[in-house]
Amino acid sequence: MATKRSVGTLKEADLKGKRVFVRVDLNVPLDDNLNITDDTRVRAAVPTVKYLLDHGAKVILSSHLGRPKGVTPKYSLKPLVPRLSELLGVQVKVANDCIGEEVQKAHASTEGVAKFLKPAVAGFLMQKELDYLVGAVAKPKRPFAAIIGGSKVSTKIGVIESLFEKVNLLLLGGGMIYTFYKAQGHSVGSSLVEEDKLDLATSLLEKAKAKGVSILLPTDVVIADKFAPDANSKVVPASSIPDGWMGLDIGPDSIKTFSEALDTTQTIIWNGPMGVFEFRQVCSRNGDNCQEIG
Repeated sequence: MATKRSVGTLKEADLKGKRVFVRVDLNVPLDDNLNITDDTRVRAAVPTVKYLLDHGAKVILSSHLGRPKGVTPKYSLKPLVPRLSELLGVQVKVANDCIGEEVQKAHASTEGVAKFLKPAVAGFLMQKELDYLVGAVAKPKRPFAAIIGGSKVSTKIGVIESLFEKVNLLLLGGGMIYTFYKAQGHSVGSSLVEEDKLDLATSLLEKAKAKGVSILLPTDVVIADKFAPDANSKVVPASSIPDGWMGLDIGPDSIKTFSEALDTTQTIIWNGPMGVFEFRQVCSRNGDNCQEIG
């Protein structure tokens, strides 16, 4: 697995006066008053942005927060601006909208931008993950298992495909699993789904089978009636999430199954959360589902 060129390889001569598009994950939890309750993801983006600013770049941040039909206050980046400005030590400005003439001048998918802009490099956070994975999979003791979580299949496809060449067992969790469930024809309610990645999810399962890699998806999930710490929640089979409910975590049966499978392995790597770790109340009501897999 080759490491990708990182932002640290870019020097002032490469960056001074240049506009740099940075894809960041600023999907942080907010309370009813739109105050940040956990700024972990904001702080994680700071080293890369500060490096670029310190080397003279003009930084344009892009996050997957928002909705294609326009601005919704609940999903706006505006509540993050004061904290991001504080952490960076500079004034951060936010675009007024995510559609229309103002945005069309720079708006594109992150995948498309990476293909057409050169150089396209990994940020410090991504590079850290890649370096860790390269070291862990070089000479693993077998059986070798990987636990992959996170919100989207699209952000993990490179890692997953690379692991097909290395691991014996792959455990999937996080928001990405609902794309896999829908691709298999299951009911996912209002869970996070990448509609344009359903075929990709199916092909990944087929590739795993062809490579002789066993994939475990959760058999049960913790669902909630809203994305909030005070949501009503319950555990249901992963294949039958009712309308109006969203999957937020793996369930107790899945934890047991995953743990038993991992007991047979000699090497384990873990990349990404199995659920919405920001809201402990949602999962702690259902049999200590927030516990780490041992």
